[in-house]
Amino acid sequence: MSGEEGAVAVETPAQPLGEAMDLMTALQLVLRKSLAHGGLARGLHEGAKVIEKHAAQLCVLAEDCNQPDYVKLVKGLCADHGVGLLTVPSAKTLGEWAGLCKIDSEGKARKVVGCSCVVVKDYGEETEGLNVVQQHIKSH
Repeated sequence: MSGEEGAVAVETPAQPLGEAMDLMTALQLVLRKSLAHGGLARGLHEGAKVIEKHAAQLCVLAEDCNQPDYVKLVKGLCADHGVGLLTVPSAKTLGEWAGLCKIDSEGKARKVVGCSCVVVKDYGEETEGLNVVQQHIKSH
């Protein structure tokens, strides 16, 4: 647990005081908190089950997913069940944020597994990052 807290503390000071956190940084923090609380469903199969049960809070989809049917299914499920959908540029990035990697002694991610879809079923706790993400979803 202390490794995750250290990573969060490193990222937060990079934000200038008074300036809003950018969406990708906020999303990374939200996914990290959710992962720590066991609130992430990773991949299409797990994600679809959570959305179908009406337990999904947020869905994150990788833009570089090369399966049009996969993308269409995720977007359709989110639309049908009223789940907020965000996209990130890379499946590798999303996989790293969702904990699908090994962290080496220097704190760098190694052996990252790409993940095209992550569904948040439990945010874990209220954070500034969560507020930024929720505001973005409401405005789109």
